[in-house]
Amino acid sequence: MPLVNKFQLQEEPHSAFPKGIPWVRYHGIYKDLHINIVWPGKDPALGVDSVGTISASLITYAGIQALQPDLIINAGTAGGFKAKGASVGDVFLISDIAFHDRRIPIPVFDLYGVCLRQAYTTSNLLKELNLKVGKLSTGDSLDMSPQDEDSIIANDAVVKDMEGAAVAYVADLLKVPAIFVKAVTDIVDGDKPTSEEFLQNLAAVTAALDQSVTQVVEFINGKCLSEL
Repeated sequence: MPLVNKFQLQEEPHSAFPKGIPWVRYHGIYKDLHINIVWPGKDPALGVDSVGTISASLITYAGIQALQPDLIINAGTAGGFKAKGASVGDVFLISDIAFHDRRIPIPVFDLYGVCLRQAYTTSNLLKELNLKVGKLSTGDSLDMSPQDEDSIIANDAVVKDMEGAAVAYVADLLKVPAIFVKAVTDIVDGDKPTSEEFLQNLAAVTAALDQSVTQVVEFINGKCLSEL
């Protein structure tokens, strides 16, 4: 919502998404950019945010089909690892994205499960903005099992989330450049319960994410993809 307000976007009541689905689209023009913000909305049965890879992959696919974007920015929060240099409030520009909970111990299928993808290269953007760079690992659970931890270490991840790799997979499948901006709400290898720390820091970290994404959008304006 901070970004919706910042760019003065309007919710589209007659969206291109299927009728009855809770997905939400905001749209507007900011400087030379047509900006769409889409999110999966609330679960119809339980009323909570539709988090996780299934919702993320579905709305990414539908959004690309309906809106034909030149560039996807997957902006969101993530857990960070202090052992890899992450602190609460840090904002990372992601270099590589992989799954940590799709374990298929069969040759080649194991690589398919990890599904390593690279974000679109934005060397000029990186020079301009004061963002950290790191790898992202995605899974469908907020907590971290020992098996997940092993996979996250193997992925050399600095941050973990519940959507990024799904967005990366669909974007790669449909050949749409994607970049990933992730703000750290909690320290996964810290001494506080993840859920408690996440809720405690969410408002402040969302403000930091809002600022960074605004800087990214300002930098993108008026440039070709090759100039990023």
